[in-house]
Amino acid sequence: MRRNAYTVAQVNTYIKNMFAQDFMLRGICVKGEVSNCKYHSSGHIYFTIKDEKAAMSAVMFAGNRKGLAFQMQEGDKVLVTGSIEVYERDGRYQIYAKEIQKDGEGSLFLKFEALKRELYEMGMFALEYKQPIPKYVKTIGIVTAPTGAAVWDIRNIAGRRNPYVQLILYPALVQGEGAAESIVNGIRCLDEMGLDVLIVGRGGGSIEDLWAFNEEIVARAIFECQTPVISAVGHETDTTIADFVADLRAPTPSAAAELAVYKYADLLEELEQFYHQFLSAMEWKIEAERNRSRQIGQRIQMKSPENQLNEKRQYMLNLEEKLDQLIKNKIIQMQHRLQIFAGRLDGVSPAKKLSQGMAFVADSAGKRISRMSGVSAGDEIQVRFADGTVFADVKETAPLIWPKERE
Repeated sequence: MRRNAYTVAQVNTYIKNMFAQDFMLRGICVKGEVSNCKYHSSGHIYFTIKDEKAAMSAVMFAGNRKGLAFQMQEGDKVLVTGSIEVYERDGRYQIYAKEIQKDGEGSLFLKFEALKRELYEMGMFALEYKQPIPKYVKTIGIVTAPTGAAVWDIRNIAGRRNPYVQLILYPALVQGEGAAESIVNGIRCLDEMGLDVLIVGRGGGSIEDLWAFNEEIVARAIFECQTPVISAVGHETDTTIADFVADLRAPTPSAAAELAVYKYADLLEELEQFYHQFLSAMEWKIEAERNRSRQIGQRIQMKSPENQLNEKRQYMLNLEEKLDQLIKNKIIQMQHRLQIFAGRLDGVSPAKKLSQGMAFVADSAGKRISRMSGVSAGDEIQVRFADGTVFADVKETAPLIWPKERE
């Protein structure tokens, strides 16, 4: 009897479907140690999760990297949450990770994310509630452990940058039982003192060590604080709820001191620049006012009575010169016209006519006779020549007859 035979692909597909139908395998959390961890250039992470008895292949695709909040390394104890599926081509199964947490921190991390989400939705992280940090502070309150490295770092940095800034320490518990309440008391106490800024923080540590800064009462105390708050918890990679609520987050306590305390030497240099700018501006202003004063003085001098009289005198002299010139021009014009009239009169002058051999005939009364018809035989007439007058009696008159008329 012949048995049915299946291809390898068919078997792998069948097993894959079995895995897919198992609800538990679709959202399982596996606990173990990381080995053979490789970050691929594509963004995917390939690793093995193992314990003392067994090992399992695992992969986290680049699209799920937001579910990894730390740099995974060999030997890390982790909790891997995802789905277990069969890779058909090789016929092997592996876990496809969607979220990876460090073992021992898993429950705290979930608690951290839940509180973070809740406070975010309440608006406690909103930018509009952030207070600006004063540029030139005189007093700084510090809420931290009195013997930790954080307070010494802050003191050293602040003293080096500006020895005149006053630091007021509230010695608080920053770890263990009662730490959150101690931090809250410190914030409220220093807030009532009317300081310029508060630094709240501590040095680095595990998530358990830093947990006091993830408590809701600490977050609310920072949010309600009237004084601007700089959070400085742990190292650069550490993030707490206090960092999100604070007005400004500093990666370390030392950085918090640098952000809060202005550098005194820089201030002196800035003041020196302002001083020179002020002197230059004043010199420019003084010179501008001098020029303005000189201009006003010139205007006043121009408007003075003496200057006005001199100006009017000059104006009168100018008018007088113009009038003289007009009179001279008028005289010359009249002389020219007179010469023309004299020439015309000379052309019709009787004396000139007489000197040319002509005579002036008049009756006995001296009235000019211009035609023959004005004389009759027996009339007395006067014939005036250039050198004298002839008195004569008219014996006879004869009209002028032209040659044509004679014909």
